[in-house]
Amino acid sequence: MAASMAGFTFNDALTKSVTGDLTVAQIMFVRGAITTILVYAVARRLGALDHIRNILQPLILCRIAFETLAAVAFLSALGQVPLANASAILQSLPLAVTLGAALIYREPVGWRRWTAIGLGFLGVMVIIKPGPEGFTLASLYVVLSVITAAGRDLVTRKIDPRVSSLTVTLFTASSISLAGLLLVPAFGGWQPVSVNTFARIALASAFLFVGYQSIIMAMRLGEISFIAPFRYTSLLWAVALGMIFFGETPDLSMGVGAAIVIGSGLYTFYREKQRKAALASASEPGSPG
Repeated sequence: MAASMAGFTFNDALTKSVTGDLTVAQIMFVRGAITTILVYAVARRLGALDHIRNILQPLILCRIAFETLAAVAFLSALGQVPLANASAILQSLPLAVTLGAALIYREPVGWRRWTAIGLGFLGVMVIIKPGPEGFTLASLYVVLSVITAAGRDLVTRKIDPRVSSLTVTLFTASSISLAGLLLVPAFGGWQPVSVNTFARIALASAFLFVGYQSIIMAMRLGEISFIAPFRYTSLLWAVALGMIFFGETPDLSMGVGAAIVIGSGLYTFYREKQRKAALASASEPGSPG
């Protein structure tokens, strides 16, 4: 999970640096195509490619749809929102996943975690600063990306474990690239791609590959309550990269909102761990009840 967050954040920074030169659709297409080539080469070498019939599953197709929507929403916002602010809003993703698991999978959530979820989303409101002075439509795009990414993560947990992670990554990257190509006319047509811009996208694709593969492995193999807090390492990278490369200085509302979101998330993970420990203890032979 930590490797995934580093990969995604470096990818975000490199992608943000080319948003003034290319459209969202072009970035999706070029970056997705390069990522697809990287994943295919690795998967082929490792012999980890599944048959096409194993890929065309409703859950995988649903995951790709969520991932594509998340990519469009986030890339639309990335050029207009400070990197640290976008990352801080994304920190509410674990809370959104917990909320989705309660509503969709009927996982038990007590009043304490419901309170933490509510406070976490309040923290998001502090970050986006609703009102004529602080609010931007781009912030809502980041929130939309959180919602769709939560759907992606919830679906990932239910994908047949026999389907390799590299196959899921390959199909996801190629589908996003195709979606970007189809959206090029809607986003204003094709713009010339310089060698420097292409090099940055290529490097972003490498980091994106690390992010994709790592998060799929984390969500499918790891204990959610243990690995999820490592998502917050992305904010450290985002603040540092934003200050160094974009001259961005996090403001007070971002700091306060991020603290609320992260605190709520950590408390949610803590309560989930306690709940599972209590269930395990109750199921032991000789336990009361």
